[in-house]
Amino acid sequence: MPVAVITGASQGLGLSLATDLAASGWSVVADARRADLLGQAVDGLPGGPHRAVPGDVTDAAHRAALVAAAADLGGAALLVNNASTLGASPLPRLADLTPATYERILAVDVVAPVALAAALLPQLRAHSGRIVNITSDASVEAYEAWGGYGSAKAALDQASRVMAAEEPGVRVYAVDPGDLRTAMHQAAFPGEDISDRPEPETVVPALLRLVTERPPSGRYRAAELLAGAAAVTA
Repeated sequence: MPVAVITGASQGLGLSLATDLAASGWSVVADARRADLLGQAVDGLPGGPHRAVPGDVTDAAHRAALVAAAADLGGAALLVNNASTLGASPLPRLADLTPATYERILAVDVVAPVALAAALLPQLRAHSGRIVNITSDASVEAYEAWGGYGSAKAALDQASRVMAAEEPGVRVYAVDPGDLRTAMHQAAFPGEDISDRPEPETVVPALLRLVTERPPSGRYRAAELLAGAAAVTA
């Protein structure tokens, strides 16, 4: 039974992906900060065994607990770095972004995913594994007020490319899922109606395609994967 480690798995895209993987016979090690929501989410997953490991991905001890849980289940074959933060809501202009908030964005959105991937590499190498780093179009487009989040995701894109070059036995993907109807996206647009955005589960088939088909490492857009064109973008 293959093992997936998924951060930010108590709701939204992380939970949708965990549910589909569990239904396909995967064991899931799930992370989120709120223990109550995470416990409910993991209890509702089909199959098993699964592990709920609540905590903050920026905490080294918590990352070690995720690694240990995956090892206990047989070793990770997949890491999905989905946990992320906008830093503030409403989003401030870059010149108004406080250093402390910016540092928190970088810690959650860049440093933690890279550190967790590094800690899991021995397991991933042993299982010809995959790393899926959830990125954003804000990493390549200049949207006003998205400077902190967008620059962090741009750094994650580059880190993904470098890790792919350094780890030829592991597939490393940066995936732009597009705008989705999630709590984080709502926080980016407080008070606005985002009901026109697609639900997170609509892009899960794109992520599963990467997991099952193992195309070359690179940056992918979910929309292109759903359309059947697995084109790597710069």
